[in-house]
Amino acid sequence: MDQITNICIYGVGGVGGYFGAKIIDGDKNKSLNVTFIARGNNLEAIKKNGLALKTEDRIIKVKPNLATENVHDVGKIDLMLICVKSYDLDGVIKGIKDKLKADTVLIPLLNGVDIYERIRKNLDEGLVLPACVYVGTHIEDYGIISQKGGDGKIIFGKDPRRDNYYPRNVIELFEKLKINFSYQENPYKDIWTKYMFIAAYGLVTAKTGKTLGEVLEDSELFNDVEFIMREIKSIADQKKIPLDKDVIKDSLEKARSFPYETKTSFQRDVENPKKSNERDLFGETIIRLGKEYGITTEYTKKYYF
Repeated sequence: MDQITNICIYGVGGVGGYFGAKIIDGDKNKSLNVTFIARGNNLEAIKKNGLALKTEDRIIKVKPNLATENVHDVGKIDLMLICVKSYDLDGVIKGIKDKLKADTVLIPLLNGVDIYERIRKNLDEGLVLPACVYVGTHIEDYGIISQKGGDGKIIFGKDPRRDNYYPRNVIELFEKLKINFSYQENPYKDIWTKYMFIAAYGLVTAKTGKTLGEVLEDSELFNDVEFIMREIKSIADQKKIPLDKDVIKDSLEKARSFPYETKTSFQRDVENPKKSNERDLFGETIIRLGKEYGITTEYTKKYYF
């Protein structure tokens, strides 16, 4: 595949809505066919009024070529951004198998250090580019995404199973659309660095109900966050992930850049009894990998529930 023309955004929440809007807005020649897969009231609002992205300096209003809940409505796909929660991932991958070509590119914008492996467990076709994303967004209302804190950024790398593929078509597309990105041969340093922060603080805030500010001022809780990070770092070392020397210190201090009352995304999900949460992605993943590599994970187990 030389050129990407058919793009699917699977999951139009904060992440998917942000990049979906940026892609359509950046396509000045309207040469792309963009599909949103969403559900419920959010889908109905997009069908009726399109999607609005409210940034700090402007409001972007876009309409996809198709908005649907049913992946079977979608034609063959060149590029798919997977923007769902981890607990939906298996179902998504099983549902899209017959829509993929050998050269369909999947970029999973989920939290987690084993997302590639979770996808490949159910999928042999396509090109899966390990990735992580940095973007400050939330759903303000159905069909409305609010974003603060500078341009969102996608970091992605090479498919470990397709060593001869260089994603020039994706890189050129993102450059044309002015999508903020970084291509790295090995993106796992960034994937694990982000995971260290969100998993450690996520587990402690979710179990205790404390905000980031409250955790920072509680020496015992702050200590426990650090030791969860140490457990993650020990696993990464065993996997030969080249993390920075000061990654734990930097990850601990990053929390000070957030307002005192900030709750983690995992914490907010746990507080809503009607909502699924990513407890498996954080606690269970660390415990499982720790067992696999002979790493003690007692602090993670303390906060895994």
